[in-house]
Amino acid sequence: MLQATWQVLLELAPWLLLGTAVSALLHVWMPPGLLQRQLQGPSGVFKAVALGVPLPLCSCGVIPAGLGLKKDGASDGSSIGFLISTPQTGIDSALVAASFLGWPFAIFKIGAAAATGLVGGLLVDATGEGASQQTFEPPPTTARTWKDGFEHAVELLQVIWRWLVFGVLASAALTVFIPAGSIADSVLGSGPLAILAVLALSVPLYVCATASVPIAAGLVAAGVPTGAALVFLMAGPATNVATIGAVHRGFGRRVLAIYLGTVIIGSASLGLAFDAFWGATAIEAVHSHHAPWWAQISAVVLLGILAWFAFVDARSLFRGMTMSETDPTLSLKVEGMSCGGCANKLDGYLREVDGVTHVDIDHEGGRATVHGNAVRDALVQAVRDAGFTPVL
Repeated sequence: MLQATWQVLLELAPWLLLGTAVSALLHVWMPPGLLQRQLQGPSGVFKAVALGVPLPLCSCGVIPAGLGLKKDGASDGSSIGFLISTPQTGIDSALVAASFLGWPFAIFKIGAAAATGLVGGLLVDATGEGASQQTFEPPPTTARTWKDGFEHAVELLQVIWRWLVFGVLASAALTVFIPAGSIADSVLGSGPLAILAVLALSVPLYVCATASVPIAAGLVAAGVPTGAALVFLMAGPATNVATIGAVHRGFGRRVLAIYLGTVIIGSASLGLAFDAFWGATAIEAVHSHHAPWWAQISAVVLLGILAWFAFVDARSLFRGMTMSETDPTLSLKVEGMSCGGCANKLDGYLREVDGVTHVDIDHEGGRATVHGNAVRDALVQAVRDAGFTPVL
């Protein structure tokens, strides 16, 4: 189990950190309001998908980038289109897929990623779920610095870190207790049943669009239909426990239902369509490879980041448990908080104020409750420093 967990970290960490870095760069370089203007409506969904398909961002790596788009003003439809299409493919993934499964498969896979991204994004906009983003108003005159980009990256990781830990452990457990060979044997030559079996396995599992191609090739070599391999390479990267949790927290239950429905129904339908027109393709031998040094460094860095977030949360919980009931409290109404990341950011700024012993943030209600003997004016200034508006 420990070995499987480490292997998942080796595959996840480089792409997760890369996705976070991309989101931080976009946050710094993009002029305030640009994404709000460009990634809105049907044309915004097309632009988001066109941006996402060639990017080499994998599974969990796309989470911070996609949530960053939403945070910076893109519509929910555009953000979901990006989240669905981006992890399924990329330049590197397409080349590897072509070498293992042939160019017809690789080209079809690129088209499938774009199609499902467009359908999911347009459905979200059609249901009116993206309307809330229209009220986002970024500050027009504030120039973003590299410090802002770093804080933006930390926010995105901190809001999803628990789901990442759960996703890594769940993926490792599935790898240990449900080996790929047993799945292949149980659905060998069973047509649509193979697609359903692979779909049930791949939806919660962390799968990298590039690293999972040899696994898909091995499944096909073992007798699983090529369409089932396509499902594995679509639903696996586009969904996993971490992504499902992040989409639920960032977009809500109805958008999550559209997101999952698009990926599940779309991948199954396109998998059947591929089998009907192309069938199996030639498979090259599958070889395991040693993780490069940069993947190992990334895994260690990610473990350090997760450990720090766990320490911060444990410290907050401990302070809350030991807090005296007689400690004075002050409640502040705060505007501009839209997600758990915003709450984490404000929490950090308020804790730096002298006299604060504990902080409770309700980002949905827009309220911060501070325990301790801090000066009110200092708390108000901390709210402003964090980038939010105190309602006096």
